[in-house]
Amino acid sequence: MPDAGSSDAPHAPWALAGECLLVLVADGLGDRALPEGLHPLPGPGLAIAARYDDSPVGPYCELAVGEPARLGARAGVCITTMVVDSAESRMGGRLNWGFPKELGTLRWSADGDVRVLRWEERGVVLRATPAGPAFPLFMPLVALQRRSDGPVVVRGRVRGLARVSRVEVEVPADDPLAACAGVSRGALVAGLRMVVSPARHPKGRTATFRAPLRAPEPALSWAASGD
Repeated sequence: MPDAGSSDAPHAPWALAGECLLVLVADGLGDRALPEGLHPLPGPGLAIAARYDDSPVGPYCELAVGEPARLGARAGVCITTMVVDSAESRMGGRLNWGFPKELGTLRWSADGDVRVLRWEERGVVLRATPAGPAFPLFMPLVALQRRSDGPVVVRGRVRGLARVSRVEVEVPADDPLAACAGVSRGALVAGLRMVVSPARHPKGRTATFRAPLRAPEPALSWAASGD
C-alpha cells in the first residue's frame, strides 16, 4: 500500500486526462453519514472509477462514490467514499476540496474493450463492457463537501468520447458498499479531460464566495466520523 505521508500538492484548479468509468449505483452507499449541513436527496448514487495518465501530481488511479445531496437549495453529489493510490492526490483532494480521500491499492486493467478496476484492500471490483458506438460527452459535476472551514461547493466538468457500458460491480457482503453489488448502467469515457475548479463557500440560494485555496488541517470536518 502506498505511503500515507503528507505532501505539498498543487492548488486547484486541477486538469486531469486519461479514461474513466461513470456508473449509476444504488441509494445509501456511503461509508459515512453526510457531513454537517448537507442533507440526502432521493435517487441513485454515482461511482467514478478513473485512470489518470496526466494530472498535477502525476499518474494515479481513483475510485469515488457519491450520494445525491443538497446544501440549502443547491443540489449535487456528496463524495462519501474516495480511494486513490497517490499520497499527493490524497493530500491535494483533502486540502483543496474536502474530498475524503484515503490511500489504497488500485489495479486498472484492459482486455480489449473491457476495463476493470480492483480495490485490493476492500475486494471491490468494477468491470465495464462497452456496447455500441462512441459519442461525445460533456458533463458538468457539482460536489457538495465540507472542509474544516465549513461547507464548500466544488464544480467540475468532464468531456471525452463515451460508450454505454454494462458494469458488473463486486463487493463483499459485509462491506459498507455492499448495496453497489450487481449489474449497473454506466459509460466508459475515453480521451477523458476533467477539470476540478477551486472550492467556493455558499452564499444565498445560488451565489458562492471563493473559498481559501486550501483549508487548514484537519482538512475534513465530518460530523459522524470525526475524521
